[in-house]
Amino acid sequence: MSVHIDRFSGKKVVVTGAAQGIGLAVASRLAAESAELTLVDRSELVHDVAAELGAHSVTADLESYAGAEAAVAAARKRHGRIDVLVNNVGGAINFKPFTEFTAEEIQAEITRSLLTTLWSCRAVLPAMTEQGQGVIVNVSSCATRGIHRIPYSAAKGGINALTAALAFEYADSGIRVVATAPGGTEAPPRKISRGTPTPRTAQEKDWFQAHIDQTLASSLLKRYGTLDEQAAAICFLASDEASYITGTVLPVAGGDQG
Repeated sequence: MSVHIDRFSGKKVVVTGAAQGIGLAVASRLAAESAELTLVDRSELVHDVAAELGAHSVTADLESYAGAEAAVAAARKRHGRIDVLVNNVGGAINFKPFTEFTAEEIQAEITRSLLTTLWSCRAVLPAMTEQGQGVIVNVSSCATRGIHRIPYSAAKGGINALTAALAFEYADSGIRVVATAPGGTEAPPRKISRGTPTPRTAQEKDWFQAHIDQTLASSLLKRYGTLDEQAAAICFLASDEASYITGTVLPVAGGDQG
């Protein structure tokens, strides 16, 4: 990991979903670049991560507005303000043809991968507007064009629309809103499952493998990305180096535009 020392010096940054995966990689890079961090996750593991990084941590369930509001309030109480919010919570749960999803499964995907970001944006914007500045970085996905995860794709399409609309609405308040759209990303085994069922039949295994094959086929580089590659893009957009970028969704997917 190549870092820019002190790029976030004096910046108060909140990272959601920080206990593992992309969120952990982003938190680690921000800590190395001198950010003052509040790490948010619904898992108690976030406290161990925060202890290692010298950060503040909050457990909250961002699938409700009350959880998002509590996380923002805790960050403001600790640091006085929030300069950057990285909305990382999300992730596909089920992988199968759309007609195989139940209504409950569809709702769960939308709640996990759209409403968590919507609630967090709503919770943080009053503080950023009062400050007259701020940056929101949303984590979308190139899976907006993908198979066997249609509800997730719809949720991430919502993230793209949210990013564009908020950038329009809050530019005059000094707030930038941007997003990355990761492609397939290699990561260690998850310490906490997303709730994805283990494939039980040959058909279910084929459905799961099909989305992997499609992800690789859609990437010009024909590989998965790394956590560091995702974190580098997110931190660039969060930094003052990207001060003339807003309303943009940056694919980080080896050429897959999503």
